[in-house]
Amino acid sequence: MSGILIATLLLAGAQAGGRVEVPFRLGEDAIVVDAEVNGKKVSLMFDTGFGGSVVLNDTINIGKPTGKMVLRDFVGELEVPTVKVTSLKIGAQTIDPTGMEAVLTPSANYSMSYNTHVDGIMGFEVIKHNITEINFQGQKFIFHPSSVDVTKRTPDGAKTFLNRLLPTGHNSLEMSVQTDAGERMILALDTGNAFFATTHRDVLERVGLWKPGAEAKFMRSSMVASGEVPSWDILMKNVTIFGVKVPESVWSIIDLPSSSAEGDGTIGFGFLKNFNITIDYERRRVWLENFTGEVGNQPVADIGITAGFDPRAGRVRVYRVAPASPADKAGIKVGDAVLSIDEVSELNVGYRRLAKMMEGPLGSKVKLALSRGGNLMRLEVERAYLVNGY
Repeated sequence: MSGILIATLLLAGAQAGGRVEVPFRLGEDAIVVDAEVNGKKVSLMFDTGFGGSVVLNDTINIGKPTGKMVLRDFVGELEVPTVKVTSLKIGAQTIDPTGMEAVLTPSANYSMSYNTHVDGIMGFEVIKHNITEINFQGQKFIFHPSSVDVTKRTPDGAKTFLNRLLPTGHNSLEMSVQTDAGERMILALDTGNAFFATTHRDVLERVGLWKPGAEAKFMRSSMVASGEVPSWDILMKNVTIFGVKVPESVWSIIDLPSSSAEGDGTIGFGFLKNFNITIDYERRRVWLENFTGEVGNQPVADIGITAGFDPRAGRVRVYRVAPASPADKAGIKVGDAVLSIDEVSELNVGYRRLAKMMEGPLGSKVKLALSRGGNLMRLEVERAYLVNGY
């Protein structure tokens, strides 16, 4: 059989709804996939926490704006222009673009955020009408034919789990998480959340995991679409996440009330990367297969600063110092310029990479060169666990 005929048959199979595999790569705690939007080739971070189809840097020309959309994240809303999606492909998989709009965001540096080339975000709407497997083990999407029915599978409760989606989520994957005392939280499956899991202080208070009015230690910052928000980490014990028993895990807590009346937060990349995940939204089921043998995470030692590249100054600035942290005790101040980390001076790498550069084994030290008012400071700061309840 000729190569041309084989290729034609494969294409016909894909168009007829057969199994299609599309490779992806892993960026900085994120899935990145190559796609084609309105004939333009782009690389997109795959984010099931975004209910729309595509978010792109507005420097990429896919057509003139045709409307507007309001985006909501953990803490606020943002109105942005949109462009009608007329064609969309992910590898060999053609997606029906009916009703889809691409969101344009101003000069967003996605590549810096994920430490690999990224032009924007691909949301849940793209896979919503397909039975889609996010195969972390093989680093690929598998688009299954409609004949695949995960409701016929029998989970063993140890390695495989079958979840029913809750009716509260619209264009999202909302499922139950239980505390050790049986209290319930509603959290979304969110591949775009780089942390293990994220919720809000008021949610912890509601389910009895945080005393109302109690002060959190080691306050820091997290970055969301609407900007910087105060946050802190907490050790969670004996929670059940989407049917999976997790003895210990570290969650990031937004120190603001939840902006959603339907959901309490999201389960992120740190948990999900341990599973092959098959999503059948139309049957309202999600199948999880644990292939790593891991389900939780451990604290990561760091020094307690939030820093980011300031393009106006052309250098990295300290934006927050966690009280009582090693950085605070060493005298580091908000506004200090970071010149080097462990003698690495090329620091225009995005806040996720900067944070990881300052993490390491408990008790190890990071060497910092800083500038304050034109004065050079050289410090060695010992890393510690900055986790509430640890």
